[in-house]
Amino acid sequence: MSSAALPHGIPEGAYPERREPRIGWFDRLGARAFGIVARRARAQVRRWERLVRSVNDYGPSAARLDEREILQMAEELQLRLRREGFRDDLVARSFALVREMATRTLGERHFDVQLIGGGVLLSGMVAEMETGEGKTLTATLPACTAALAGIPVHIVTVNDYLAARDAEWMRPVYQALGLTVGVILHGMDPGARRAAYACDVTYCTNKEVAFDYLRDRIVLGGQPSRLHLQLERLYGEDARARRLLHRGLYYAIVDEADSVLVDEARTPLIISGSEGDPPEQRLYQTALSLAARLEAGHDFTVEERERTVRLTRAGELKLEDLAQPLDGIWSGPRRREELVRQALTAQRLFVRDKHYLVREGKVQIIDEFTGRVMADRSWEHGLHQLIETKEGCSLTRRQDPLARISYQRFFRRYLRLAGMTGTAREVAGELWSVYRLAVVSMPTNRPLRRRHDPDRAYPTAEAKWTAIVKRIADLHRGGRPVLVGTRSVAASEHLSCLLTGKGLPHQVLNARQDREEAQIIARAGEPGRITVATNMAGRGTDIRLAPGVAELEGLHVIATERHEARRIDRQLFGRCGRQGDPGCFQAIMSFEDELVTVYAARWRRLAVAFAGSGRPVAAPIGAFVFRRAQRTAERLHSRIRRDLLKTDEQLESALAFSGRPE
Repeated sequence: MSSAALPHGIPEGAYPERREPRIGWFDRLGARAFGIVARRARAQVRRWERLVRSVNDYGPSAARLDEREILQMAEELQLRLRREGFRDDLVARSFALVREMATRTLGERHFDVQLIGGGVLLSGMVAEMETGEGKTLTATLPACTAALAGIPVHIVTVNDYLAARDAEWMRPVYQALGLTVGVILHGMDPGARRAAYACDVTYCTNKEVAFDYLRDRIVLGGQPSRLHLQLERLYGEDARARRLLHRGLYYAIVDEADSVLVDEARTPLIISGSEGDPPEQRLYQTALSLAARLEAGHDFTVEERERTVRLTRAGELKLEDLAQPLDGIWSGPRRREELVRQALTAQRLFVRDKHYLVREGKVQIIDEFTGRVMADRSWEHGLHQLIETKEGCSLTRRQDPLARISYQRFFRRYLRLAGMTGTAREVAGELWSVYRLAVVSMPTNRPLRRRHDPDRAYPTAEAKWTAIVKRIADLHRGGRPVLVGTRSVAASEHLSCLLTGKGLPHQVLNARQDREEAQIIARAGEPGRITVATNMAGRGTDIRLAPGVAELEGLHVIATERHEARRIDRQLFGRCGRQGDPGCFQAIMSFEDELVTVYAARWRRLAVAFAGSGRPVAAPIGAFVFRRAQRTAERLHSRIRRDLLKTDEQLESALAFSGRPE
């Protein structure tokens, strides 16, 4: 789609969205090959340097305008953008106007590199911007320009906290140009959601916007025509058009694009309805009891990489014997084996304070990518009820799927899609092959001063934690603030106990303290401050250094484990060294970490053999093993995402005679 196409090319359907093309295997193979070769469009930055010069040329004239003249100029741009599209001179005028209003209302002026980022986003690409380079402010440039052109804009981010913060923070810029701003948060009623989506610019999370789309698909049923829906309006408030939440899928700017479009694309989105009959707790207790009597390795195998449990033939026969005294559902082999497989999954693969919390008597899922609680989500096929039974909680009703879609297929339906993130280079090929999104790496406004201290890898977890506490104590004595990243609530609380034992004052940020997130992060850059955090401190959070901290070499970030994707490590390390500030980062790991035990078990045994207990493994050996484990995990997750997308497309084809599956 050309840069001028969107204002004139909006389809006249009942629900504007892009029709997904039928992609054959040859097209898919070609797209993947092109994506691997064309990882990043570095040279394309020069294209937007002309835009920067034009914006700077228009800047002085915009600075001379008063508020009334600003609104007049915005109205004039509205007419011309709607009539002539995103012409270079009109985009430059719009960017100059937005920058001027940001300066007046927020006291923040867009840097030239942010103008380049705005051009990249308006052109439907992914802008890879270093942490601290101001992605939130950058998004106002394309959002205002598109909104002035009459295009509804969704700015999509990863959690409610960031959506609410960014909407409130940037609201004065939009309002100064006569534009309205809405925000979608969890728990809002349908009327409030419609009002928010009716605004020119809407801030929302990826989960909320996608689930609202699925709710609209349920309301619409098939694909009614615009005329059909208009006639239905005669019915009054019961007309389907009045019950829709969205106005359609026009233009989305996805913040933390790699997290939303890649990491979270491993799980399909499913809307469910409660079953009529309440669940039988005795059924789940029996399943857990039977599962506990099966022997690992003989009766069942646990595939940790695939996160599945498989019964062996011996296990099936043993289960048949164990179930003989039981009647009802236990007499059928298929249902019996499925229930016990799910019970084994609940017992062996889902760990409290890692995959879920028990809070206020309820099992709440923890998002493994963000570290935040997903209070309204539940596992399907009875798994959630089995975990509730395991933890002694009251049972919720089982859910029947009503509609489903993958993130890949949902975001491909936007008429225009763009993204911004600090970590896209590793998945540039996938972003192109799935979404046709090119990645453009942005230069930094100031030179980076972020230093990588040597990583350390220890044979045992005990030796690792001892080394981490010693390193924190050394840094604390020097007055430097320290941010320690952990992968789970349990790990953060274990480290907290160790620090308490050494008399080191600290603050913990995990899913239990999510309500205090802003206050904890705001103080993490103070002298001598120790902050222990899960992935909650990994995305969208800028830690500002207190006065005098820069002279102490800035914030020091320690990773206690490597993640399954190198990009998530880079997100954590990016909390230091923002906007030219000094900062250091390092990883202190062990060969008992889950990443290595699951994805590089053979290499782990060889590496540990070379090291004595308590001493770090030689750096080249440790680096090789952990890099090997991460690459294996990344390949597996990439395959899972491809398989999910393929399954979704096959489901659509299979059900094409009765309408789309969602």
